[in-house]
Amino acid sequence: MSRLLVIPAAGLGSRLGGTVPKLLVPVAGVPMIDRILDLYQRVVDRVVVVVTPAFAADVRRHLDKRREAGCLECIEQSSPTGMLDAILLGLPAARTYSPSSIWVTWCDQVAVHPNTLGRLASRTSGDPLAALVFPTVTRQAPYIHFERDSSRRITRVLHRREGDEMPAIGESDIGLFAMSPTAYHELLPTYADEVEIGQITRERNFLPFIPWLARTHTVATFPCEDPIEAVGINTPEELGTVERYLRSLSPEP
Repeated sequence: MSRLLVIPAAGLGSRLGGTVPKLLVPVAGVPMIDRILDLYQRVVDRVVVVVTPAFAADVRRHLDKRREAGCLECIEQSSPTGMLDAILLGLPAARTYSPSSIWVTWCDQVAVHPNTLGRLASRTSGDPLAALVFPTVTRQAPYIHFERDSSRRITRVLHRREGDEMPAIGESDIGLFAMSPTAYHELLPTYADEVEIGQITRERNFLPFIPWLARTHTVATFPCEDPIEAVGINTPEELGTVERYLRSLSPEP
């Protein structure tokens, strides 16, 4: 089974206070993008990294060796219109290489456990009828929460960043998703034609695609290996949390 990974990585990382683009910020001594690429190299065949034009040259120089190997390309997102548009920038590569599954991960989700990746690979290989498969986590003070009906179908996504009232404990994604070719090539562009921008962020978000898709197609979820996988690196505090976790997995001699 062939897999294409799309990594929206056009963020500037201003909340981290660094002097380099977010995807080049070191995480326990290793640039964020390198951690992501090393993590996924055993389960995906090709990678598209979506970058901001302001740092595109720096990122391409950093990724030169990987790009020369022919399995990675960088694409620029000219305007910061949101994750939805960043994800859609992988469409030309998907049309060229025709992968069996299209995966998406945020560049700052470096704490995803290899066991979670293995389970996602197994689920997407074993359930070809699912339009979308992704791991979730139950956590306190969620940033994202999926509402479900009595049949466990996702009917709505709440987003703290958009001003939604959040539950004390909720079900969140971990910034990792796997779409079927039909979902990516046909259904996501259809959704993009009718989606409304966020009330507060004024961005075109990807997550509302999930309940939209679930109305007519199979959306499958499973629990991730560890709750810390949901921690994205947006602040120095989150960076410290993830670094301590990664070091606990590979303690220095």
